[in-house]
Amino acid sequence: MLYALDKSLASEQGFKEVQECLSSPLAKLVTWGLLSALLYHLVAGIRHLIMDMGIGETLEGGKLGSKIVIAVSVVLILLAGVWVW
Repeated sequence: MLYALDKSLASEQGFKEVQECLSSPLAKLVTWGLLSALLYHLVAGIRHLIMDMGIGETLEGGKLGSKIVIAVSVVLILLAGVWVW
């Protein structure tokens, strides 16, 4: 992705090449996969920050928090899929 960013900023021709490459279904799938991993990591990190404040530290709270993380992540991942495709 950093290579594509560098190439797209280098020239107008490079931008067009990157644009054509990223329009393929495989590139969209890879982009969606990377975004999915980052979104899950973000939501789980926010959960850990909330737990550091003392909220949801019990076993029941941890189970509920993990279910919320999965639910929010699924929604965000689906929205990212709509945005990418």
